[in-house]
Amino acid sequence: MDLNAALKAFIRTVEKGSMTGAARDLGISQPAVTKHLLNLERHLNARLLERSPQNIRPTTHGLELYEASRGAIASIDAALEGIRLNVGEIEGNLRIHAPSCIGSKHLHGILLDFQDLHPKIAVDLVLDDRTVDLIYENFDLTLRYGRIEAQEVIARRFGWMQRILVAAPSYLERVGEVRSPEQLSDLSIISTFVVLSGKNMLPLMRSGSPTIEIPVKPVFRTNDAHVLLNTLLAGRGIGQVQWCLVTDLIAEGRLVRVLPAYAVKPTEAFLAYPSNKFMRPVVRAFTDFVMPRLKEIEGISQSADDLGCAL
Repeated sequence: MDLNAALKAFIRTVEKGSMTGAARDLGISQPAVTKHLLNLERHLNARLLERSPQNIRPTTHGLELYEASRGAIASIDAALEGIRLNVGEIEGNLRIHAPSCIGSKHLHGILLDFQDLHPKIAVDLVLDDRTVDLIYENFDLTLRYGRIEAQEVIARRFGWMQRILVAAPSYLERVGEVRSPEQLSDLSIISTFVVLSGKNMLPLMRSGSPTIEIPVKPVFRTNDAHVLLNTLLAGRGIGQVQWCLVTDLIAEGRLVRVLPAYAVKPTEAFLAYPSNKFMRPVVRAFTDFVMPRLKEIEGISQSADDLGCAL
């Protein structure tokens, strides 16, 4: 029996609550996971898991083994990676979560550059706009907007996401030039759910001035940045977007900045990782690699006071 492989299969089954989830995370078949678990129970002469149609839970003996072995296996893997690192070789799996837009537009390319430097690294990049549980879902790192609450994580801020108002030229041709924030009340607004308050008030900031709130009429709201951009490109209204996602669209003339003297309040952006999980060398190496690259992205400022407003 491969004790190391059996323990890894057991640990992931406990954390995922299913052998299917464990197999997916480990990159092996479900029958292989089942075989590892049966061999481990025979080896210990103890039942480790309670199986039901809904999920799999550890028994008392299983929980004891899980608590004792999880850190030990992680330490062994880290020690092996550390030796490879000392001889100039970084390898292993890197599992990362990020919001879909910054993930596809920026993080994807950074990861490819990192793989060029370290060809033996395998990457799992999961892109969506939900909040993930780093421990339960076995992520090494996540990119997040806003403070991370109720998780045992270490968060390193890489900047503030500047947010601006934009529209397609075709929409502005129909409604005319927008000269003041008050005009927004009579125009079609394309928005995410988080920017507008429950009273449909759009908060706008201007350098050196207090925040103002403009009552607006959202005609289309979404939680997906790609949908938001496509709706704006279709000429359906004015929307607030992350500047780093539209720099090329503005340069190409497909979107135009509206009220450039104003901006929506910027959002803090963090790279986070579990505080109770030993940082493997591959994770540490990528963290050191990605942080300066993220800070260089146009539209990500290094000061909360830098709103990206035109003077």
